[in-house]
Amino acid sequence: MWEALLTEFTLSASLPISVIVVRTLATVAFCGLVGLERESSRRAAGLRTHMLIGLAACIYCLLTLTLIYRADEFGDTVQMDPLRLIEAVTGGVAFLAAGLIVFSQGKVRGLTTGASMWVAAAIGVACGLGEWVIAATTTVLTLTIIALIRQVEKQVGTYEQDGNYEEDDVK
Repeated sequence: MWEALLTEFTLSASLPISVIVVRTLATVAFCGLVGLERESSRRAAGLRTHMLIGLAACIYCLLTLTLIYRADEFGDTVQMDPLRLIEAVTGGVAFLAAGLIVFSQGKVRGLTTGASMWVAAAIGVACGLGEWVIAATTTVLTLTIIALIRQVEKQVGTYEQDGNYEEDDVK
């Protein structure tokens, strides 16, 4: 029994611990930047939400890589499709994001925050798979789209907060 437990906790990882740590910390940092922007705009899903969504997506990727690494242990009867991971992550985050989108009094609210949550999951997947250029580029583009484009829209008078233009919404 003790040997089985020892074996369980000494399995070799598919990736070095340093890689796992870097990927998870980078996910938290990148998604934290997106979440910080949402937090500064006082949105329902802010810093912690974006960080957790990205981290979860990253961990799902790392677990998928582990399953692929350990595929020989499962024999010929198990077939794996790594694309199912992306489908599961996007489906789960879409469910969370849809919960933030509200239609009330003829106004739609939460679209940008819902979309940023979806992007946070994509950043997490990219970090989990070690695709640093994709993760960093996506983070920069997301922050540009959310923050900089909002400022341009305000200057030209086309700013729509969560899909609705109101003078009171423009600061």
